[in-house]
Amino acid sequence: MEGRVAQRLRGALGPLGFEVHAFKVGWYNAVLQPAFHLPYPDDTLAFVVLSTPAMFDKALKPFVNKERLKIIRDPVDQCVSHYLSRVKEKFPDQKVDVIFDYEILPSRKPKFLAQTAAHVAGAAYYYQRKDVKLDPWGGKKIYGVCIHPKYGGWFAIRGLLLFPDIQVPFLEQSAPVDCVSTEEKRTELLEQFNFHWQDGRYRDIIEVKERYSEEQKAYFATPPAERFRLLGLTQEAQ
Repeated sequence: MEGRVAQRLRGALGPLGFEVHAFKVGWYNAVLQPAFHLPYPDDTLAFVVLSTPAMFDKALKPFVNKERLKIIRDPVDQCVSHYLSRVKEKFPDQKVDVIFDYEILPSRKPKFLAQTAAHVAGAAYYYQRKDVKLDPWGGKKIYGVCIHPKYGGWFAIRGLLLFPDIQVPFLEQSAPVDCVSTEEKRTELLEQFNFHWQDGRYRDIIEVKERYSEEQKAYFATPPAERFRLLGLTQEAQ
């Protein structure tokens, strides 16, 4: 069952520059405190959705050109929301729940922890402080970061698709590729991500197959309120 669903999702989202990776809700809940659990049975089928560098040209620009007058908040969030909601039409007989990376609970907690989901689904390795044995940071707060085996840090985790009526007790878990495998590189990665993230060097911690275009880099480096201009949208649309 999982294979058929995955195939249909990849057929719909792959050409738009998205990747989907299957996981069981139980794998995700097992590594988190109850406050962050997804409220579904352990064997429920879920997919984490990533955007790759190709999404900018294949999904965002066409979406903006078509929906120009309807864009009122962040164009990327609206674009992702549009395409993931449309995926539901591919499954007329199934209930499909979508959770977006930008959604938060009344408690201000995110609705799901994106990097944990990517890790348990085998999509990208979530490097954290505990992955460094000789920790040089003392009392500083150090955030972890996901690295994709093909795109390094040039990707984003956009949402979850959950199929509450599909139980997959026999789904096998694939471990994410540990592509930053030396202690030295992991230290460098967390150092760059936490203290120099603006320059984006952490994204190239490994040899990548594809990265954001100059246009896309400029877009994401621009403060959200000014991005409308870059896409040729007027502020009125906002």
